[in-house]
Amino acid sequence: MTCLTVRKINNSHGVVFPKEILDKLKCTEGDKLYVMATEHGIELIPYDSEFSKDLECIDAIISENEDVLRKLAK
Repeated sequence: MTCLTVRKINNSHGVVFPKEILDKLKCTEGDKLYVMATEHGIELIPYDSEFSKDLECIDAIISENEDVLRKLAK
């Protein structure tokens, strides 16, 4: 387990990831990460253009069918 310190960066806050964590994520400087809240905490996922396209499709389907999905959820 690694403990990271939140630091002020200009008008925002952030953390610096150790090289070992970036290696596990297969990320380097300038890469993008998805940040997802899960029931177990926060999950970091390396950016993937195909995954991004899939998320856009899912968002469109959800917004177009919001009423139907709410009824199905009951």
